Amino acid sequence: MFKEFRKFILRGNVVDLAVGVIIGAAFNGVVQALVTMITQLMPTKGGDKFANAHFYLFHKDIIYGPFINALISFLLIALVVFFFVVQPINKLTELAARNKNTEEPSTKKCPYCYSEINKQASRCAFCTAKLEAEKV
Repeated sequence: MFKEFRKFILRGNVVDLAVGVIIGAAFNGVVQALVTMITQLMPTKGGDKFANAHFYLFHKDIIYGPFINALISFLLIALVVFFFVVQPINKLTELAARNKNTEEPSTKKCPYCYSEINKQASRCAFCTAKLEAEKV
């Protein structure tokens, strides 16, 4: 049982995930500090901190500052992930797909029954039609 657990823990995906979570947590701290700097520049009623920004609705105090802070944090993290993770991975995937399709196919379609046959075949295995064999 412990051998299986060790094998699971040392599998590449688990280690990569752990590193990603740790980096993400550290990055969250950086983003939160940046959001604090940005929200200090935003004007608020009465000169309070932006995190305490509020309005009154039906005789209740509605605090909206933390929501705006979380929204700005989300947008900043989404921008960074999109431009520094998603875009490069999409580009690498596109390049890999472009290099992969350079090989010639080894099959062709029969012009009579449209079955897929070897491109060197002189007769279709499905409809037995006589074909011109392609030279390799």
